[in-house]
Amino acid sequence: MDTSEMAAMIELYVIPWGIKIVLALAIFYVGRVVVSSIVKLVSKLLRQRDMDEILVSFLSSILRWVLLLFVIIAALSQLGINTNSLVALLGAAGLAIGLSLQSSLSNFASGVMLIIFRPFTKGDFVEAGGATGVVDNISIFTTTMTTTDNKEIIVPNGAILGGNITNYSARPTRRVDMVFGISYDDDLRKAKQLLEEIIAADDRVLAEPAPVIALGELADSSVNFLVRPWAKSEDYWGLLWDTTETVKLKFDEAGISIPYPQMDVHVNKSE
Repeated sequence: MDTSEMAAMIELYVIPWGIKIVLALAIFYVGRVVVSSIVKLVSKLLRQRDMDEILVSFLSSILRWVLLLFVIIAALSQLGINTNSLVALLGAAGLAIGLSLQSSLSNFASGVMLIIFRPFTKGDFVEAGGATGVVDNISIFTTTMTTTDNKEIIVPNGAILGGNITNYSARPTRRVDMVFGISYDDDLRKAKQLLEEIIAADDRVLAEPAPVIALGELADSSVNFLVRPWAKSEDYWGLLWDTTETVKLKFDEAGISIPYPQMDVHVNKSE
């Protein structure tokens, strides 16, 4: 190959391809810088809206990879590569992956909804998805809870969003519902007075709303009193347990019985 042929080859192939490669690298480099700037701006705007950090991080990651994919396609197109088939291939692969990961995508969508609308947050005591416990972590696909006996439960977000959610920590106060039964032979007024004294003596009982102590039912085996004081949410269980114990002790001291279910059977003897 003589000098003129080499020069012609360089002019026909090397220089055009060199320019294309340089332009493709420039597009890729500038595109990465632009993508990084866009992702930082979007992340800043999301944080200014007090959006959860988990969701901010996840959405920023998705945005980064989507924009980088466009940058890569633009760079390959600059090299003269037909990107139509590549886009079609990526679309088909995305559809196949979406169908195979249908349940995971459902959990993902539910996780995004949980993070955006925040029906509960870390530290709340909730009942959701067939589990009850304190929320430790809310991720994109699952929510981790700790039960009252210190077991860790990992619940799919789809199961949580697909059912009822009871958040026991959402309100600062709760009503403690208790029922105490006495015998039909016991002194009704004395029992009610004792219940009022027990509730009034407990500092955890809130003055507003006022506690309710009322005769609720004339049951088969007992006369049932409804005792419904209000307390701070963190005092709920302590007040429930302590009041139950105190009522039993005070009723025993006063000679008031708490009857157990019983049935009287009358037998007629015929001669």
